[in-house]
Amino acid sequence: MQAAEVKSLLEQKLPGAQVEVEGEGCNFQLNVISDELAGLSPVKRQQQIYAHLNPWIADGSIHAVTMKFFSRSEWAGRA
Repeated sequence: MQAAEVKSLLEQKLPGAQVEVEGEGCNFQLNVISDELAGLSPVKRQQQIYAHLNPWIADGSIHAVTMKFFSRSEWAGRA
């Protein structure tokens, strides 16, 4: 699976979210920018992402995922 595929999939499933993906093969690092997700607990945020990635995790297309979550203002203010 390619980073662009992961980005496209998650942005389709999470309206209003911006997803930046790094990595290749089966290991990916995600920066998820979403005011909606930023308001959830860390566990709930991860559950939202894994719910959409589980078919690819199950078949081995994705092996490892690390995630960081940002509100839009946090993302804009990082430097």
